Amino acid sequence: MKICVYAICKNEEKFIKRWYESMKEADSIYVLDTGSTDNSVNVLKELGVNVKVEEIKPWRFDVARNISLEMVPKDTDICVCTDLDEVFEKGWRDALEKNFEGYNRCKYNYIWSFDKYGNPRVNFYQEKIHSRLGYKWVNPVHEILRCDLEDEKIIVIDDITLKHYPDNNKSRSSYLPLLELAVKEDPNNDRNMHYLGREYMFYERYDEAIKVLKHHLEMESATWKEERCASLRFISRCYKYKKDYNEAIKYSCIAISECPYIREPYYELASIYYELKDYSRCKLYLELALLIKGNNKIYINDPNCYNGTIEDILSICYYYLGDYITSLKYINKALKYNPDNDRLKGNKELISIKID
Repeated sequence: MKICVYAICKNEEKFIKRWYESMKEADSIYVLDTGSTDNSVNVLKELGVNVKVEEIKPWRFDVARNISLEMVPKDTDICVCTDLDEVFEKGWRDALEKNFEGYNRCKYNYIWSFDKYGNPRVNFYQEKIHSRLGYKWVNPVHEILRCDLEDEKIIVIDDITLKHYPDNNKSRSSYLPLLELAVKEDPNNDRNMHYLGREYMFYERYDEAIKVLKHHLEMESATWKEERCASLRFISRCYKYKKDYNEAIKYSCIAISECPYIREPYYELASIYYELKDYSRCKLYLELALLIKGNNKIYINDPNCYNGTIEDILSICYYYLGDYITSLKYINKALKYNPDNDRLKGNKELISIKID
């Protein structure tokens, strides 16, 4: 199989060599540089990467991705789209050659962020590996691959893992205006509507977030339950930030009814009761969350549902309810996730004193 990697780049000099080392299993690599002012272009060329320089004005991620895809030869069997702050685990090419034949697209393991111990924090399936023809990038931001094939065949390959190590100093200020543009261009796109509402929440524009997220829920095309649940959770969170606890509780309850098989809505409701110091109700919903095992690997997951935060809060709830034995049980579980956390260690000492 002829396998090619393609990417876009702007001022990524510090990531290039690490990225290249994990991508060089490909037959060739193509990068569109969109206006770097550092030494990115020269570093890429020195490594043998095929580079094209073109500024995109006005900036859109989908336009840049499509130009980079056009650089890939038409006779390529598999196209692999990555960013320069990402790294494949070794052996990804072999996994593709063994499994991809007869398929058009591949879903693979994507670790978007890590905790301070190097454990996956946000982990879901990504799907940016695809056949050369029949695909086009769409949306100005949070761009996705649109398939024009009549019968797309997708395979999940868990043996492929891509790790994300972002530059947290890089500005994401363009995301909000690009999302507003995306919704203006295609007001019937439920995915972009959800993203826009979430972005307003991040910017603490809570009334706008609530309005947009409620509109998302009213859209006929908004049928993905996990995403609907996320919109409901974000509405609830906005009301909580506004101190309208009745509405916050209402929308968290609706979120649970929308998606009772994932932890996130139970945690969302518990966080409201925790803020209200209603520890009995808080512990009830946190323990219901813990009854749900596993992580279904979707980007909408809340990492606090899987990193020991639930156990930490449960320990505090039981402490204030006077059940120190159960409080100790949960603080020990929380410490397994965060063994060096001084606050957790201090809490354990206080609980132990109460027991003694």
